[in-house]
Amino acid sequence: MSADMPAANIEEVVRDFLAAMEARDLGRAEALLDEKFTMVFPGSGEMHCLEDLVAWAASRYRFVRKRIAGFDSFAEGEHATVVCHGELDGEWPDGTPFAGVRFIDRFELRCGRIVRQQVWNDLALVRR
Repeated sequence: MSADMPAANIEEVVRDFLAAMEARDLGRAEALLDEKFTMVFPGSGEMHCLEDLVAWAASRYRFVRKRIAGFDSFAEGEHATVVCHGELDGEWPDGTPFAGVRFIDRFELRCGRIVRQQVWNDLALVRR
């Protein structure tokens, strides 16, 4: 990847990752990750593998879908940053639906692979 790489290409990596995670296709999602991948969600602490995320999230919600409103992206050399934002829909562990919860995800990429994901959302504000 170079500074000339179109934002759409780096955004496509993030879209593919999010789609794979929503489908719980962890193998497909892991193929997009750098070997030094880390992620942080609200209240999670740092995690290094997707299985840890799935286990951590299991007591918080049954499932979640992201309705992406937009992306902001930039690249310099081998490094890129993609920020996506929108709203979350899903179900709490008891099956009660939720919708319209704001989120922001920030991704750092190196050579087209995701190195870090940071997540901010308002789930704690709407949790029953």
